[in-house]
Amino acid sequence: MGIIQQQSIRTSIYIFIGFIVGAINILVLFPLFFSQPEIGMTRALMDISVTLSTLATFGSIPVIYKFYPFYKDYLAQNKNDLPFITGLVCLVGFMAVLISGFVFEDFFIRKLGKSPEFAEYFVLIYPYSFLFMVFMWLEAFGWGLKKTALTNFLKETLVRVIVTLLVMVFAARLVGIDGFMKLYSLLYLLPVISLITILVRSGQWKFNIVSPSKVSQRMGKRMITFGLFIFGAQFLNVLARTSDTIFAIGFEGLPQAGLFAIGSYLVAIMEIPQRSLSAISVPVLAESWKDRNMNNIDDIYKKSVSNLLVIASGLFSLIVLNIHDVVEMLNFFGRKTNADYSIIVQIVVVMGIARIIDLGTGINSQIIGTSNFWRFDFFTNVFYTALSIPLNFLLIKEYGIVGLAYANLIALSLYNLVRFIFLLVKFGLQPYTAKSLQTVLLAGVCFAIVWFIPLNINWYLSIPIRSLIFCLIFIPLMHYTKAAPELSALGDKWLNKLRGRSS
Repeated sequence: MGIIQQQSIRTSIYIFIGFIVGAINILVLFPLFFSQPEIGMTRALMDISVTLSTLATFGSIPVIYKFYPFYKDYLAQNKNDLPFITGLVCLVGFMAVLISGFVFEDFFIRKLGKSPEFAEYFVLIYPYSFLFMVFMWLEAFGWGLKKTALTNFLKETLVRVIVTLLVMVFAARLVGIDGFMKLYSLLYLLPVISLITILVRSGQWKFNIVSPSKVSQRMGKRMITFGLFIFGAQFLNVLARTSDTIFAIGFEGLPQAGLFAIGSYLVAIMEIPQRSLSAISVPVLAESWKDRNMNNIDDIYKKSVSNLLVIASGLFSLIVLNIHDVVEMLNFFGRKTNADYSIIVQIVVVMGIARIIDLGTGINSQIIGTSNFWRFDFFTNVFYTALSIPLNFLLIKEYGIVGLAYANLIALSLYNLVRFIFLLVKFGLQPYTAKSLQTVLLAGVCFAIVWFIPLNINWYLSIPIRSLIFCLIFIPLMHYTKAAPELSALGDKWLNKLRGRSS
């Protein structure tokens, strides 16, 4: 777990910095300079493009995750044809998406329903989709080379800094909304160029146009079967997670989609540790399955649950403690357009609970996806999509955009329950202890203590004060009870360094 700890810490720092920049963007700069429909437009462009770029990969990305260790171990660098094969698949996939998009463009635009203004920018999904697809392809090799910290810096931090610069250009009236949206569609151009440069300069990656290698010949059928199954699972998962935005655009319009985007972003802060841990865990798990090292897999699973549950409980408490002040802040910055952001309180609370459940089940998806039972990953994602899309449709019609949050909670809970049962029955993997329940209860106690402290002050004072009080109670308590032993050991290491410096 040493390399996972080191890489995940660095990655978490990069992602955390990125989320701070992103929070400034979406909670301050966007409400200040853009209307709610324009905010919804950027979210629509992003979510639709992510869905299409995932479709365009045709399963090549999980093939890289799963089989790159074999290519790296059994082939010389100049014989490694995996970049060429997977790159060609991605290119063919994008051409298919591009042709389909132009053929059915009128149909898709009609389905936007209450968001006809997005039709003007519909064509911008193609450059965004292409660049994001290329980045995902390169990122997979970066993960295989255990350069997850660098790839996450580009994806989580650099991208958001670029957004900040674009907003500043718009605010300075150097471009209008049309120019901003066109530049926004090229968001991943610099990260793609940077990642290609990093991989080439590493000396461990090369794009070889060669005849099929012995590894490709021996494992080709298995790779195709694996890729198609996991591709189906991956696409369905992305579709299920982005369908809420698509339903919000179609049924409620771009203003409500903008509100849902802000609420979703606040909850996404909780994903920081999961995303960093998942990134570095994938190659380690792939190697552990290859070596049949079940003890290491069990250890990673348990530590992922204990660490993520502590962090998720703490972050959820911080978000909910401050959510009313955040709404007041958003209304302040959006006062020029008479915006009202109060509905995001319900969205954040419901989706936050769903995120605790998701994080509290650890990296179950990565464990299943890298095992020989990866077909189960496909079937559970079919199950997840079959639940979430009808739930989104029914609940948004009944409850508006808050219904999307409830659909997310129901689908994500059942999805993770099925995966937990599978890992328990098939492999005897069970990551929970009495301390897991203790973590949730103690987080609830800390939340209640801070919640009932009367603070009749403005939001710009209340947010930092409440957050500080909670952290001063929660962090020492988690450290003392060793709810997550690895985090506690890390805390002791830092404390010892501080004591050494002070002495």
